Amino acid sequence: MNDEQIQTLEQVSQFLDGSEALEFRGLTTEEKYRWIEEVLIRFKYHRLKRDEKGVIRRYIEKITGYSRAQVSRLIRRYKETGQLKKTEYRRHRFPRKYAVSEVELLARTDELHEWLSGPATKKIMEREYEVYGHAEFENISRISVAHLYNLRGSNTYRNITRRFNKTKPVVSKIGERAKPDPKGQPGYIRIDTVHQGDINGHKGIYHINAVDEITQWEIVASVERISEAYLVPVLESILVQFPFTIRGFHSDNGSEFVNCIVAKLPKQTADPFHQIKAQT
Repeated sequence: MNDEQIQTLEQVSQFLDGSEALEFRGLTTEEKYRWIEEVLIRFKYHRLKRDEKGVIRRYIEKITGYSRAQVSRLIRRYKETGQLKKTEYRRHRFPRKYAVSEVELLARTDELHEWLSGPATKKIMEREYEVYGHAEFENISRISVAHLYNLRGSNTYRNITRRFNKTKPVVSKIGERAKPDPKGQPGYIRIDTVHQGDINGHKGIYHINAVDEITQWEIVASVERISEAYLVPVLESILVQFPFTIRGFHSDNGSEFVNCIVAKLPKQTADPFHQIKAQT
């Protein structure tokens, strides 16, 4: 910031009164420190009276945006050291136990042995050093199994080797959605819902149509709603009316049939004469 035209305390006071509603931003920390040091030198801060020092402090607070406590701390540091510099923070780091070359050994070992478990990989590296005398494995062979997994997750390891898993198909927990294959045997039921329609603003009923794939034995029932409370009792009644063992239960994509409650119905309605097997 260029404020060389401000040379007296009176000019500083006028500046503060005239810029009361303004805020100043944009200086970097290094620029702020350098400017504060320059202001303290220009106005010979250590020789000023108490109220005059207060004016300079408010001036510094206004320009830098620092709080009163921050400005006091910086002025105190300047008095003690004669300069203002940003303190460099150095994070404590533990010494690195395994070099990049040893992480590469771990990665190559995993590639050659197709990513075995941690204990098995550790045993392989121990044998490389103790049995076969490969000195480069001396340090990495003493690694703990837990830290071995840490190294596998590091960027160094991932930059060396790549492992891809094939996409696994999703297994339906309710049933298999496929076309029935009765092979000439009765007992494979197709079921569907048909809405009768509305009339004069009143909701119509739903017809549940169940047909055997081979014999074309058909049972039709009606429900007021297709929620579980209405649908489950009707389905139970339909399933027990077929005169043969029900081996398959096939519906369309309607959510009223594709759910866990419907999938359990065949087992719940089974009796010694109707051994029903669900294939929703």
